[in-house]
Amino acid sequence: MAYRRAWKSVLACAGLLGAALALPAPGAEQALPHVVVAPGRGAERAGYDGVVEAVRQTVVAAQVAGAIVSLEIKVGDRVKGGQTLARIDARAAEQNTAASDAQVQSARAALEVATKEVERQRALFQKRYISEAALDRAEAQFKSTQAQVNAQLAQAGAARTQTGFFLVRAPYAGVVSEVPVSLGDMAMPGRALVTLYDPSALRVAAAVPQTAIPGSLTVRDMQVDIPGIAERDGDRLEPLHAEMLPTLDPASHTVIVRLDLPPVANVKPGMFARAWLPAAAGASRGRIVVPAQAIVRRAELTGVYVLDDGGRPLLRQVRLGRARADQIEVLTGVSAGDRVVTDPQAAARVPPPPQTGAQR
Repeated sequence: MAYRRAWKSVLACAGLLGAALALPAPGAEQALPHVVVAPGRGAERAGYDGVVEAVRQTVVAAQVAGAIVSLEIKVGDRVKGGQTLARIDARAAEQNTAASDAQVQSARAALEVATKEVERQRALFQKRYISEAALDRAEAQFKSTQAQVNAQLAQAGAARTQTGFFLVRAPYAGVVSEVPVSLGDMAMPGRALVTLYDPSALRVAAAVPQTAIPGSLTVRDMQVDIPGIAERDGDRLEPLHAEMLPTLDPASHTVIVRLDLPPVANVKPGMFARAWLPAAAGASRGRIVVPAQAIVRRAELTGVYVLDDGGRPLLRQVRLGRARADQIEVLTGVSAGDRVVTDPQAAARVPPPPQTGAQR
């Protein structure tokens, strides 16, 4: 009997110990300060990643073949409209122009002779010294010589125009963004020599998913966010004009929306930007913000601790947006209703849950 009572006591203790191990850490949820995430203001807009690009960007290419003998610019230079960018060896073209000018002079001399000859023939015909057929031949010769002069003039003009192709000029005032050639390189028709853009006309191009395409483009309902470019922290730019391309990308099922930027200093093509557009019906999840002290940064990882159903903190990677005062916007990784721990150091000290199975 004593043996059976002792054995029952051991089993009861083992049961109590097992139940204690199965329960979550006592007061884990209450011990960790946290906030319940709710959509913030601005739920009527949705943000989409984009890039700054120039409205007017030109790749200036060569129209003739020849060696590059002079480069008048370098990357980053500001140029005026019509300014010389590069020079191509034009000695052969200049010789052709000189030859065309000589042919024009020869044709003009022949025209002078033909003019005097037809005048004499007309005078003789009035005195009935020659026949009408002889006069017709003289006038035909005069017209033929005159046509030859016009042809030589046109050829000389084409030669002079061809010579102008050896001077590469800027089509408009802008900034040189790329010079893919060097002094002495061979220029060929169609080969890019200089790339420049107009810094006074920039825009943001963003890819918007098919399910989030706004019904209409109203500029006053849109904003542009360029990180690091703002007069004050949290400022957003108001676009001047909005445009949506008429076709979608068949691979990504997105449409490109272009927002023209107002004049802003230090904005350059290629910079990251975010376009804020009116959210489509049923597509807006609201703007999620969390306290700044809840953010965890470990090397390249950015995350927050979120409490699970059992009250244990789980580290979740997030993607951050703009910071305002002590609040930071979370673009992805956290949803409305999640419980975010505001003391990451305390959450990191909570031990992981016990293993459910034995490991051998």
